[in-house]
Amino acid sequence: MKWMSFAPEIVNFSAALWFLALSLATCPDARRDRLSSLLLATLGAAVSLTSVNCEGGLFGAVYQVDLFSQVFKVMLSLGLLFVVGLCGELNDIRDRNRHDFYVLLFVSTLAMMLLVSANHFIVLYVSLELSSYSLYVLVALRKDRDFGIEAGIKYFVSGIFASGIMLFGLALLCGTAQIVYLNELMRVSPDIANQPAVAIGVLLVLGGFFFKLAVFPFHYWAPDVYQGAMNQVAAYIATASKVAAIAVLVRLVASFGQAGSYLVHVLAAMSIVSMTVGNLAAIVQKDLKRLLAYSTIAHAGYVLIGILSMNPAGYAGAVFYALALLVMKSAAFLVVIMVAFDGRNVSIQQLAGLHKRSPILALTLMVSLFSLAGIPPTIGFTGKFLVFVAAMERGYFALVLFAMINVVISLYYYLLAIKAAYFLEPAEEPLPLPVSRPIRLLAGALIGVMVAAGFYPSLFIQLANAAVQSLM
Repeated sequence: MKWMSFAPEIVNFSAALWFLALSLATCPDARRDRLSSLLLATLGAAVSLTSVNCEGGLFGAVYQVDLFSQVFKVMLSLGLLFVVGLCGELNDIRDRNRHDFYVLLFVSTLAMMLLVSANHFIVLYVSLELSSYSLYVLVALRKDRDFGIEAGIKYFVSGIFASGIMLFGLALLCGTAQIVYLNELMRVSPDIANQPAVAIGVLLVLGGFFFKLAVFPFHYWAPDVYQGAMNQVAAYIATASKVAAIAVLVRLVASFGQAGSYLVHVLAAMSIVSMTVGNLAAIVQKDLKRLLAYSTIAHAGYVLIGILSMNPAGYAGAVFYALALLVMKSAAFLVVIMVAFDGRNVSIQQLAGLHKRSPILALTLMVSLFSLAGIPPTIGFTGKFLVFVAAMERGYFALVLFAMINVVISLYYYLLAIKAAYFLEPAEEPLPLPVSRPIRLLAGALIGVMVAAGFYPSLFIQLANAAVQSLM
């Protein structure tokens, strides 16, 4: 049963080895590669669901398996399955890079799974680096080298800067607190929290994951990378990468506990600026992926509200918000990928007449954007409600008020995209946009989850609460 706890990681590692072997032994075969990736991603999701109740320590307690980590591994597996399901023809990647693309996808997912279970500072750092370097290369694989290489270099330079900051923070923590295990941080934090070296170390370590989540001031890479990456890679970064970042931030802040009261002020300031910068910058965007990137920056601010509450309700709200982001961003990028079936970027203006070309895609876009804006009854509204209530319980009324003002601001640019899809007429007669039956089913499932989790969120809330209890 110990190895069953590590089964999701084994499946993703085996999948990466499979595509690595194919790249060495055979020529690319689009149909075989697509079927293999779908089968392996489906197997990974099934195994993750099967192992959700596993718990315990592995490899000398450097690897912690609990309900919290297993819930996030299920989300990561579903995020990978979603992206693989939308790979289709992969028109925006060279044939010779097809195997590399799948290897890096599975390796990055494996690294994120290691990240959410890491209980040792070295494992935490190595997992983050493995995930990040896989994403750097995935971004640069785009066929349009002017877009891909530039975005990949920007992502890499920003990433190594954040990595260096995090590594310095880990060195400060290890040297000052004399610990290397994450679960020991909760035990020693009351005695060392007010030491300047520890305070700086904690903030620097968190900085590495602020970069993953695109929190201000670690957000500069996001718009260019979303725009420059191929659409499927941008979807993966917007979903799975953010889920992993939220998991580690919750675990780190929960481990440090109430001892670091200064964290509240720092996180509150970063939350306010992230929400404001993200929402105001999104208003003027013409490219849909850049708009979704700035939306991600704003949502990072909302997530921080739950985390800085430093109570079980806030942590559970952040876990629920991770699920909400996974579903909402998946639905939005489903539309991007299907509209830009040839791999190009999509401008908001190009959404004109979408309701005539494909009613199901227009409906998916509308529901996803309404959910991102927090309109009831959607999963996005429930996520915001949970983190706002948790903050109100701690007396952070001004912060919640500021967040609600930002929610109103965000409505403007989300409505611009919906207006384009439903009310603008294209310059030329719109051609029907063919959507296969599996894609229609996927779109319907995402719409159903976004609405059902808004009406009946109790099951997901109970699961988030149970996951957080395993941390306390």
